[in-house]
Amino acid sequence: MKIFLPFFKNKRIQTFLAPLFKLIEAVFELLVPIFVAQIIDVGIANNDVKFILTRCAVLVALGVGGLGFSVASQYMSASVATSFAASLRNEAYRKINSLSFSDVDKQGAESVITRMTSDVDRLQNGVNMTLRLLLRSPFIVFGAVVGAYLTDVIGASVFAVVVPVLLVIVFTILLCGMRLYKKSQTELENVTLLTSENVTGVRVIRAFGLEEKEKEKFEKQNAAYAKAQLVAGRLSAFMNPLTYAVINCGVIALLYIGGKRVNAGEMTSGNVVALYNYLSQILVELIKLANLVITLSRAGASGKRVKDLLSLTPSQTFSEKEIQEKETENVVVFKNVSARYGGEKCALENVNFTLKKGESLGVLGGTGSGKSTLLSLVPRFYDVAEGEVLVDGINVNEYPKRQLRNKIAVVMQKPFLMSGTIEENVAFGEVNKNKMLSALNASSSNDVIAAKKGGLQEKVLRGGSNFSGGQKQRLSLARALYKDAEILLLDDATSALDALTERKVLASVKGLHKTVIATSQRANSLKDFDKILVLDEGKPVAMGTHEELLETCPLYKEIYDLQNDDGEAKHE
Repeated sequence: MKIFLPFFKNKRIQTFLAPLFKLIEAVFELLVPIFVAQIIDVGIANNDVKFILTRCAVLVALGVGGLGFSVASQYMSASVATSFAASLRNEAYRKINSLSFSDVDKQGAESVITRMTSDVDRLQNGVNMTLRLLLRSPFIVFGAVVGAYLTDVIGASVFAVVVPVLLVIVFTILLCGMRLYKKSQTELENVTLLTSENVTGVRVIRAFGLEEKEKEKFEKQNAAYAKAQLVAGRLSAFMNPLTYAVINCGVIALLYIGGKRVNAGEMTSGNVVALYNYLSQILVELIKLANLVITLSRAGASGKRVKDLLSLTPSQTFSEKEIQEKETENVVVFKNVSARYGGEKCALENVNFTLKKGESLGVLGGTGSGKSTLLSLVPRFYDVAEGEVLVDGINVNEYPKRQLRNKIAVVMQKPFLMSGTIEENVAFGEVNKNKMLSALNASSSNDVIAAKKGGLQEKVLRGGSNFSGGQKQRLSLARALYKDAEILLLDDATSALDALTERKVLASVKGLHKTVIATSQRANSLKDFDKILVLDEGKPVAMGTHEELLETCPLYKEIYDLQNDDGEAKHE
């Protein structure tokens, strides 16, 4: 595949020398039967010790030389394959980072990760084996047949029968085995998926007492995988017995024909041994070639998957040239904005609002009302279907990616902490102690730090599993505040906090005089915002202050009243 050729550019010399050295080793190997035949026919027959020692020295030299070329070739092959895989992963990572949210949604995060890891590993193994065996094995098979005919044409007639039969056996088992191993691989993926679901959802499974049911499902799936493996293994197990049976039949025929011709004086004993050695070389190389084809078929399938990833064209394009910003009071403007996620139905429809510097907008609505979609349009995580989004008076489509997103700090709906320390998660780069203390204080994260023995250096486990939902939300908010961007987007960022902590956090955020857009399902969380936009199934219902909406918007009043039966918001 041409798309992979550029990844060899750093190892061009090694890519050329690795198979060349293997061919030189193969030549040495093909010469061995000739010298063995000479030792038997000349040295031993004439009792010429000097001749025997000379030819033995040549055999030793061939062995040492072949070993040297083999080691050098395998070292260079491994070096090329490792460099290839590293370069390929870097390019795949760059490609992933160039994709928009919608592109990643279409591909699936798990699929993308699999292509970067196991698929690239298979390609690496394929490259390594190709450089070592793709030329060497066919060369030795062909060379052994030629050597056999040059040694003795009649004796080599056995090869005309044995080699085609071996090829048919090896490649028939290979083709059938590939289909069976593909099925086995599918069953393995099902086992992996079931295991992943059970590990991830272990709390839900135990809460509903479904351990035995899930155990039965796993055992059934594992049995299906074992059966598929067993069927494939049984077929592959026939390869060695069948090939060795054919070879042994060939050896018997060779010895029978050779013995008669030796007795008749038409052939030497050394030539019989040479033909036997050539037959053994063919067997070994055909088995290697079969394994190589299996490896290459797997690498080819993985290569197609990686190629598809590298060939993706990002659905979003950004300007490379930094633009001159305008002086305007309007920081965020939505003009007749509609958005879709691939389907015809709008996730957000005809939204209009203007936010001035330092103003705050709360977005209220139920699940699926388009709140998160609205926020994702500001930093251009997704593109609008209709209308336009302006930041500082400029359409977000005109900004370079970095320039636009440097203006914006986001707290996602699902808070996520990276592996590392609390300090590394909050700073996400260069650490400024004063800025960090200010961000931690504004997000009410001080008690989170105090509760951990390591303080800011406390280790964060994968996905922040050693922190509660509320702690992760506060640290995620601290990360956004540490960025000190002019626009702050909060996507249900206080849903896991108690009412008192939430009120304290939102008051701190408002006190920073940033332009804030926050979404929530709780009216009490947003009642102190300058404006509140009410969404229902992606459509704007009303916008105004808390007091105005209580008077003019029945939906807002109904939500607020339901959440304040006892005089204060119910905690979700």
